[in-house]
Amino acid sequence: MAISQPRPEAVVLSLTGEVDLERSPDLQVTLQEAFGLLRGKGAVVVDLSQVTYMDSSGVATLVRGLQLSRKKGVGLVLCSLQDRVRSIFEIARLDTVFPIASTLEEAIDTASAV
Repeated sequence: MAISQPRPEAVVLSLTGEVDLERSPDLQVTLQEAFGLLRGKGAVVVDLSQVTYMDSSGVATLVRGLQLSRKKGVGLVLCSLQDRVRSIFEIARLDTVFPIASTLEEAIDTASAV
């Protein structure tokens, strides 16, 4: 997991590999750190382009992140989901709950508008 901040209103959290029960607690902590970097408006962008697998604990952690973002008055945008990961969100109908961008650039632009 890596955090970068290409714009003051956009913090990018890049994930790699599998997001499962073992890695979900680290994701939770890293999401909180990412939200802490935002000053005022903006969003945390979760780049999932390098995530090959996500189980229900990973999805639940992102749902908790979305709830946290709403409490803080900022956004949480997912981007670049591989087909296998996207299907999990579609089956759970979470693709209608999360803002999902096709590319990182699109997600950063979305974050800037929040």
